[in-house]
Amino acid sequence: AKRSPFAVMAAACRLVWGARGACNRYFSVSTFLHCKDGQPPKFQPPPKPVMRDELKPLAEDRRVLSPEFIPRRGRTLPFKHYIERRDMIQRRKVLNIPEFYVGSILSVTTADLYANGKRSTFVGICVQYSGKGLGATFILRNIIEGQGVEISFELYNPLIQEIKVLKLEKRLDDNLMYLRDALPEYSTVDVNMAPVPLAANEEVPVNKMKVKMKPRPWSKHWEHPKFNIQGINFDLYLTEKDKEKLKAWSKPWIEFDMMKEYDTSKLEKEIWEEVNAGLKN
Repeated sequence: AKRSPFAVMAAACRLVWGARGACNRYFSVSTFLHCKDGQPPKFQPPPKPVMRDELKPLAEDRRVLSPEFIPRRGRTLPFKHYIERRDMIQRRKVLNIPEFYVGSILSVTTADLYANGKRSTFVGICVQYSGKGLGATFILRNIIEGQGVEISFELYNPLIQEIKVLKLEKRLDDNLMYLRDALPEYSTVDVNMAPVPLAANEEVPVNKMKVKMKPRPWSKHWEHPKFNIQGINFDLYLTEKDKEKLKAWSKPWIEFDMMKEYDTSKLEKEIWEEVNAGLKN
């Protein structure tokens, strides 16, 4: 005879309480209320817990102050820098200027009267990010039809309509102009590249890749200590005579020159509060 769900639940309760003295295992009988034809429902695994590192800051706590806001050492016209920062803040209210570094892959769209649709887009790797204030510039490089192409953009140029970060990363060096003398594959970027997501609470990854260079001579003596290049393995390209010349160029005492360090921690805090307040207004 077919038993009702309530009869099944009562029988289960008797079994539980009957076995209570034999073992200390308990389980809930509330699941029997949802049984169909006396059959228990299928097991549903619990959701996976979301793990978050408390040491990593949240998106709203992460402070990123663009380097062009920090004036050069020995500044003599602080009022000039203040006026420039006001203009930079107003520009950032109109155009979203994202966080990026040398080595990041960007897509920049600018207004162009002679292009189809009156706008043009260039995709490339950022090889240089320099300048202060409204004069800040960055250079993108890509290989187009076998030819190296570089475009220098003024960061606060009103002709720029969009700056999109396709891949946010850093390199071992703050200047990648030596990619001009590297093999083409190190400068080639797919113009239809899809953005690579990066969580807001993750640290910006550092690409420690060492590039392979073309045969010498190069456009510059990249092995010179003044460039301090870390992304090239010079042992593969320099002769013993070149290495002896490097010893003559070296200045080992520079790393101990404390006056060469420019401590901007206090200045960065003041400028960050000024910029943050200006963007909220």
